[in-house]
Amino acid sequence: MLILAVRIITDRFALPSGSPNSTCDTTRQTYCGGTWNGFVLCSSPPPADSPFCTSIRENLDYIQKAGFTAIWISPVNKNYDGPRTAYGDPYHGYWVTDISQLNDRFGTADDLKALSAELHNRGMYLMVDVVVNHVMVTSTTQPDYSQCFFKDASFYHPYCPIQYGNATSEELCWMGDERVPLADVDTTNPTVIQRYGEWVENFVKEYGIDGLRIDAAKHVQKSFWPTFCKKAGVFCMGEVFGGAEVDPVAEWQGTDALDSVLNFPMYAALRDAYTIPGPSNVSQLASVFEESKTKFADTTLLGNFLENHDVPRWHNLSVDPQSLYNAMAWNFFSDGIPIVYYGQEQSFSGSGDPNNREALWPSGYQNTTAYQLITTFNQLRNFLVNNNSTDWAKSETTLLTTSSQGFAILKGSVIAILTNIGSPPQAGVHISVKTPFETTTALTNILTCQQWVVGANRMVDAQYSLGGVPVILVPSEQLGGSGLCGNELAEVASHGGKANPLNENSGFSSRPLLSMLVGSLALAAALF
Repeated sequence: MLILAVRIITDRFALPSGSPNSTCDTTRQTYCGGTWNGFVLCSSPPPADSPFCTSIRENLDYIQKAGFTAIWISPVNKNYDGPRTAYGDPYHGYWVTDISQLNDRFGTADDLKALSAELHNRGMYLMVDVVVNHVMVTSTTQPDYSQCFFKDASFYHPYCPIQYGNATSEELCWMGDERVPLADVDTTNPTVIQRYGEWVENFVKEYGIDGLRIDAAKHVQKSFWPTFCKKAGVFCMGEVFGGAEVDPVAEWQGTDALDSVLNFPMYAALRDAYTIPGPSNVSQLASVFEESKTKFADTTLLGNFLENHDVPRWHNLSVDPQSLYNAMAWNFFSDGIPIVYYGQEQSFSGSGDPNNREALWPSGYQNTTAYQLITTFNQLRNFLVNNNSTDWAKSETTLLTTSSQGFAILKGSVIAILTNIGSPPQAGVHISVKTPFETTTALTNILTCQQWVVGANRMVDAQYSLGGVPVILVPSEQLGGSGLCGNELAEVASHGGKANPLNENSGFSSRPLLSMLVGSLALAAALF
């Protein structure tokens, strides 16, 4: 299942119909009111007294109009429901007690089914987060399992604190701590394997689930996952938390493990190469890219991301909007499945848990520059995936150019030239790229609709006198029917498919997205 996914914390995406506007103080670490009905119930247009009315029509439109084909929602299962803990309440859904029941904080079984049905009516997919490694209890010495899916202590490992970096300890010991203990389920127990298999098979069928994101996958023995995912019968993507090291993450993808994993090595490498201020470690990114191709079972199935609920928001790490735009383009136009954490498109800037779990509704779901950029990226990807006989999504990405100022990558016939120089104009800085195309081939930059011409020795040259905007080039003749740059493509066709040489300023005034990107450049330049 090749998808474009937006990752959502249900409690923070949308309020149900008639709810008062809530600003949602993340530091309180409690429920803010988002529900599955926040996706599915409301009149349209919303009543005048409910400006934050959030129907599925309005807020799935927000997702679908950006070109996403799937949503990934936080766990839907019953969570701890007792006195407030030292870390607040389980609004996030990861303190599961009974996986066989739904979390009634977010709605009913009918509500979840309605969300699934509406997504499928739109030709979209539903991916759900699941937690099978552990359950939440209130004591490490006398845990009470009476409210849990497995009610007998024999189904759990004895308490021990995890020694991170020790694989055996990570599998056998408990996550959390003594204030919020997460009892480790013994997933080697045949009864546990059987009951989890029966549960997931029924769960997927009952609610029309299309994919699973598996929390804390490396804390369960690897051999558990093929049986579990076979019973589920859907695409399984696991969380294997890590850094830029490829091996510890790559070993969890394959026929003996999971279909896919979240691409933490690439996240770490992109962060270190593109954040401003940051180390600008381009060599690490190039190394991770090349190493990944040989060590992962299938890089085209990896989950690419720049933000999630466990790491700081990009805008917290980097003051420059162009650093986000270039790094996003890498994830969309290299191998893998692009995943955007809700609020990334609104430049949310939370520093980490719990501040990176903001409510989306105060943003007004604005049509920001980042949202427009994502929409254009998705429009091209969806066109190539759905209309290209060369199976673009499965084609292998290659690195064309590496320099201290950035990279150029090629996937299928798409060239992405991605710089880390940031927004301030830098006259004289450029990235030269040797393309696979013949001299005089007409290319189109889909973000500006400018024509580019392949020069002598098959070269193109990106210059940054206006600042470090991403450049996405596609042979003009391949864009017909994409809905992108129609007027400009007609002009190219009228010249026999050949591109006209461009001067520095041509085409800028006619493209709203480019104007906004340049506006971002001017704003960011003022920060330096």
